[in-house]
Amino acid sequence: MPRSRDETLALLRGERLARLPVFSGLPSLTASGLKAAGVRYSEAHTDAAKMAAAAASTFELFGFESAVVPFDLCVEAEALGGGVDFQADVDVFLAPVVSTPLAEFDCGLPTALEHAGRIPLVAEAIRTLKGGVGREIAIGAWAPGPFTLAWQLFGGDAWLSALQDIERAARRLDSLSGFLAQVAAFYRRAGADFITIHEMGGSAQVTGPGRFQALVKPALRKLSARVESPKVLSVCGDTNAIVGDLAECGADALNVDQRNDLARTRRLLGPQALLLGNLDPMGVLSRGTPERVAQTVAAIAQAGANAIWPGCDLYPEIPAENLRALMKAANLAKVSDLRKVDSRIK
Repeated sequence: MPRSRDETLALLRGERLARLPVFSGLPSLTASGLKAAGVRYSEAHTDAAKMAAAAASTFELFGFESAVVPFDLCVEAEALGGGVDFQADVDVFLAPVVSTPLAEFDCGLPTALEHAGRIPLVAEAIRTLKGGVGREIAIGAWAPGPFTLAWQLFGGDAWLSALQDIERAARRLDSLSGFLAQVAAFYRRAGADFITIHEMGGSAQVTGPGRFQALVKPALRKLSARVESPKVLSVCGDTNAIVGDLAECGADALNVDQRNDLARTRRLLGPQALLLGNLDPMGVLSRGTPERVAQTVAAIAQAGANAIWPGCDLYPEIPAENLRALMKAANLAKVSDLRKVDSRIK
């Protein structure tokens, strides 16, 4: 019987599976898993061994088919000089935030990633995972998209103001694309099986379709061209107006969230596209019932997904019964016959 890891990597190479795997390329922690691993959430960001243990726990406890690091959006911004508040003084699931963004837009980029903030710590966690649960499931690493990184690095207000000078903003995004490609390569050398680029801040719901096409899309295309396959592009929000643009960004697979009309996206992109999604991690998985989770999984399968992915990070306080329902429902779901997809928009 094929291992989950083998099947996941086969899927990301473009092969079609007879089942719907459940995995992610984004943070996938649970409170139950953290407790079982003996790791506090705030510790999982700054200790490589605890980061690896936390990442592995969702598979070990529930059978979730990937282990992914890091767990916060601030890794790359910190490596470029931004100050980070890890919010370690509170015992709730508050993610680290960039507390001191940069004032200058012409910051230098680090040349030695082995000394760049927490990037080497993440790589160490990847190596640990690779030697452990990586024998059974795929190990993923992720980084923000260029637009999202700029948002983190300079602060939302300053970055949105900077967009008035489109040419200068484009140069900055191009520079950040090069840096992020180096980070992705660093994680792959450490043993990551696949890379996810998470362009949550650059969603068309934030920028509008026009600005996405003019500014965000070119930067994503440049980044994707520099990242080794397999690579996934994940974009939050209502992406229905830019589905074609997302497909043209050059990733091997596309992850969309619950605001995307998955069936329409499948019809638009056709049967060959590798489409992941679009489980609502908060409204369904965290706040729904096991019955609603099962119904949603069945709907996602019918819409034509190749794998069940949460549309964004898992919120750790997910009821254990909902995680178990997710895995059971995916195991029972019938995979759509994508050969029957009508590529015309109806």
